[in-house]
Amino acid sequence: MKSLRVPRGPYRVTIRRDAAGVPHIEARSQHGALFGLGYMHALDRATQLFFARSMAQGRAAEHIVASAEFLDTDRFFRRFGLHLDVEREYASLSPAIKDLIDAYAAGVNHGIRHHRRTLPMWVTGFEPGVWDGVSVVLIGKLLSFGGLAIGQMQNERLLIELIHAGVSEAALRDLFGSRIADADFELIRRIRMANPLSDAALELLTDLPRLAGSNAWAVAPERSASGNALLCGDPHLEVNRLPAIWYEAVVRWGDRYVMGATLPGCPLFAVARTDRIAWSVTYMRGDTIDYFLEDCRRGPGGRWQYRRADTWHDFTIRVESIKQRGSEHSDPMPVYFNDVGVLEADPDRDGIYLSIAWTGMREGNAQAMATWLEVLDCPSVSEAMPVVARCTQPTLTWVLADRQGHIGLQGSGRFPIRPAGHRGLVPIPAWDRANHWQGWRDVSDLPRVFDPPVGFVATANEELHPQQGPPLITQPVPEYRQQRIADVLNETATATIEQMQRLQYDVYSTRADRLLRALLPLAPPSDVKEQLATWDRKYDPDNRGASLFLHWYRNLLIELLGHEQAIGWRRMLYLCSRAGFSLMVITAADRLLLRDESAWWETGGKRAVVAAATSRLEGFDPPPWSQRNSFHFTDRFFGQHRVGRVLGYQSRRYPMPGNHATVFQGHVLQTATRESTFAPSYHFVTDLGTDEAWTNLPGGPSESRFSRYYASDLPLWLERRYKRLTATGNSH
Repeated sequence: MKSLRVPRGPYRVTIRRDAAGVPHIEARSQHGALFGLGYMHALDRATQLFFARSMAQGRAAEHIVASAEFLDTDRFFRRFGLHLDVEREYASLSPAIKDLIDAYAAGVNHGIRHHRRTLPMWVTGFEPGVWDGVSVVLIGKLLSFGGLAIGQMQNERLLIELIHAGVSEAALRDLFGSRIADADFELIRRIRMANPLSDAALELLTDLPRLAGSNAWAVAPERSASGNALLCGDPHLEVNRLPAIWYEAVVRWGDRYVMGATLPGCPLFAVARTDRIAWSVTYMRGDTIDYFLEDCRRGPGGRWQYRRADTWHDFTIRVESIKQRGSEHSDPMPVYFNDVGVLEADPDRDGIYLSIAWTGMREGNAQAMATWLEVLDCPSVSEAMPVVARCTQPTLTWVLADRQGHIGLQGSGRFPIRPAGHRGLVPIPAWDRANHWQGWRDVSDLPRVFDPPVGFVATANEELHPQQGPPLITQPVPEYRQQRIADVLNETATATIEQMQRLQYDVYSTRADRLLRALLPLAPPSDVKEQLATWDRKYDPDNRGASLFLHWYRNLLIELLGHEQAIGWRRMLYLCSRAGFSLMVITAADRLLLRDESAWWETGGKRAVVAAATSRLEGFDPPPWSQRNSFHFTDRFFGQHRVGRVLGYQSRRYPMPGNHATVFQGHVLQTATRESTFAPSYHFVTDLGTDEAWTNLPGGPSESRFSRYYASDLPLWLERRYKRLTATGNSH
């Protein structure tokens, strides 16, 4: 262990690094411990946390670089107003929570004062400024909106664009079923659509902290080889851009500790354990954001108005000032909003426009940050579950285990009460007040499981049904990953740490097996059919069957939905390719392919579709999966620039195991100018009878390319090995 010198400050803190560079922070009080965590975030990840704040404020072009993509994202975030009311939100917190947040912020400022600006800050001339409790609340809102609500919103907008573009109503209703039963296609096609974000701006959004997908499970003592509860978690997000999003730390105060994955910018442990309990979270994919239709006109005096029944009202206008670095001028940006939401675009002529409402625009967001601190003091699962249920943003599924051997699953998030019959996936008229949100659903509606008889709980973003009322999820993901985890746990009588580690790297596809069992018998005899039948359903890098299945599946979708009376082959190829992959569309298509009855089977028959898709592959020599699914590591700040390549910020190519439907969710996307990945960003396995955890992550503590800790954990992550993290500091 290497000791770090911490300049004298308001708290006495001892910090040491283990062999992997993980900081072990010790203090007499929890306030001092969080001060030390803030200090280390500033030391190792200052660029990450200050740049994230600039993005959330909508001031990236002003603070960082005056580029077109930063201007695009600035206008986007200013329109949604993440920066609004954060002072009031922070003030609403209890004095005890504010004191803890302030201690953390003081640590960040202490680190900034005693260390020079980072290389990216120096290159851009960025001045970090002061970190405070308001900044912490803002980063919490960015976590909720930047990666989660935006994802829901983008999928809903994709559906609107498909309708607006004239895609067959019958095809879309067959694909999405009752979830779009309330869609008025004729009205939606009258919308005056705004230009979407540029590809470059969308790529910036993928870098934001998020919990877009994850696995988490807990095993009860009766199913554990040690006789203690086990907890396993691995959040999924982009992994090929260094430094890693998560920052691993061990924090001690008195006889208490917490260790696991933190988020620079706030005292938040997303996957972690204390001396008493452990937790991991997955994104519930709950729908907390809706589009509405607004009928707009230019009224008397030139003011823009919206309609309620037959009465017209003036929009409230908020004027944002957009600045660019190096310029003394600013551009005013009017934002039109009302009692329902914010107009997606500035109106330019009378007509129907889209308005957006998000639960995070309303009061109560700061409670989310309070939850992450309150859970540190929970002595048991039963006492932690009502605490985490109050977390307002984002919508999460918490998996918990404690030292007494209890396990549980608890949903969280603030959900709107929508009008009867409306699911929230498609926009409905705001001029009918009966369509407006009618308050918030009670936490008793959220999913909850405590000590189930089966002896484990497992979740992987599957559709979780509420205890009562309409569904919480409008874009469900099939239970493929969750089912695989449950299958393995059901077959494991006494689970060990090593078995749980192997499960986190599992690449068997229950999705492929289910589709092949249903469809392959309909294919005529051929070499392709034989190869698919004997494929082991695994997505290992050397596996050729995985590549063959990918091409077969795409052919099925093009045969089924690629004709012009449906979605069209160009759109279908885009929506199921690396460039435009839409999990919402793929999920709907999977369900359609598994159905025995559909309007699309009536045209040529299900057997004819499968036969045609199979025959297209005759003579095809599938490459290894690694040729279809590989990536390189690059730097988050310099990777796209020539200087970054010269200085070695870009790695050789690495094979990515798995795909979007395997436990190791290894997914590679090719966007406009670079590769993007979606994979486990942190592995965490712990036995609650010990004071240790087994972990790895694709990266390391430092954001400096020239630090030995820039990618210190990367060999472990690539080679499926784990390091032992202990509360006493004896990690290896």
